[in-house]
Amino acid sequence: MAATARTFTRLTARTAPINSTLRLTATHHARLSLQRQTFQSSSRRGYASGNEATASRVGYYATFAALAAAGGAGYFYLSNGGVTDMKKGSSGETRGVFTPKKEDYQQVYNEIAKLLEEKDDYDDGSYGPVIVRLAWHCSGTYDKQTNTGGSNGATMRFAPEGDHGANAGLKAARDFLEPVKEKHPWITYSDLWTLAGVCAIQEMQGPSIPWRPGRTDRDVSMCTPDGRLPDGAKEQSHLRAIFGRMGFDDREIVALSGAHALGRCHTDRSGFDGPWSFSPTVVSNDYFRLLLGEKWVWKKWNGPKQYEDAGSKTLMMLPTDMALVKDTSFKKHVERYAKDDGVFFKEFSDVIVKLFELGVPFQSKEEDRMTLKTSGA
Repeated sequence: MAATARTFTRLTARTAPINSTLRLTATHHARLSLQRQTFQSSSRRGYASGNEATASRVGYYATFAALAAAGGAGYFYLSNGGVTDMKKGSSGETRGVFTPKKEDYQQVYNEIAKLLEEKDDYDDGSYGPVIVRLAWHCSGTYDKQTNTGGSNGATMRFAPEGDHGANAGLKAARDFLEPVKEKHPWITYSDLWTLAGVCAIQEMQGPSIPWRPGRTDRDVSMCTPDGRLPDGAKEQSHLRAIFGRMGFDDREIVALSGAHALGRCHTDRSGFDGPWSFSPTVVSNDYFRLLLGEKWVWKKWNGPKQYEDAGSKTLMMLPTDMALVKDTSFKKHVERYAKDDGVFFKEFSDVIVKLFELGVPFQSKEEDRMTLKTSGA
């Protein structure tokens, strides 16, 4: 049911361009009205948090034992000198097992996509948004001046970084991916988390995201300091400082902000509450349309300052979101993306690729990136 609704929403989303005066068309109003009714009538998903996942190393040793019992056929080969020469894997903990190829990464992708379809008991019916947030936050710690942070390392596995306020709630995403890591122990957490982000975006009907492996996992000493991720309570100067540290310009900042079409805020995590759009499990340009087309007022409540739409009072925007329409340099890109979701999809894909690769010392070339097939392809 959730998948069918997301498909319908995406199809209708592509049929409602807005005019140069930035007023939503009748078609878009009708679509938002339908989304609003569907959203308000559906029951909100509860927070799902399972038991601690079994360490992936256990799964690795079990796999290794099975291979040994079977003689390790296909995993080891003898050199001309008669000495065993193990193939190099992508994960340090399984180095020497085998060299993964595109089809191996496609299998990992398929496993994640399968879990996203099966496990629909999270928030608005999908773990997709929180998976995207995990990939985003593990990558968004990069500092171009010191060349530290970024997706290379997966240091959010450790308490110093995992406990940062901006990462509250991401344990749910990390736990969600543990069965995939156990089934495919050769892949690093760093590659797994970013690949999962690619999968989630594509499976939620977003654009294709080219991706390549090559990240390594690091120890607790490489955890980044707190404060490198955006604070929703701030405004445009903060956005430029945070994203500028990573190497993004104004256009890229706005494009990345489009991910707020997905998911919702939680009072027990950020303190804020509510979704940004009526279809929080579908990648679309509705975030930009709503920023321009709805009337936003301060929410009257005991929580931190946030905005709500004056009409339904079910949507929210953060101060950092509203900064995108207050700042003229940002706003021109909001307008471009609101008018044309094709433009947004293209530039969103490009900037996500850049984000996921920040600071990674790849041995491969950019042309080696692979585009993995969606579950419906």
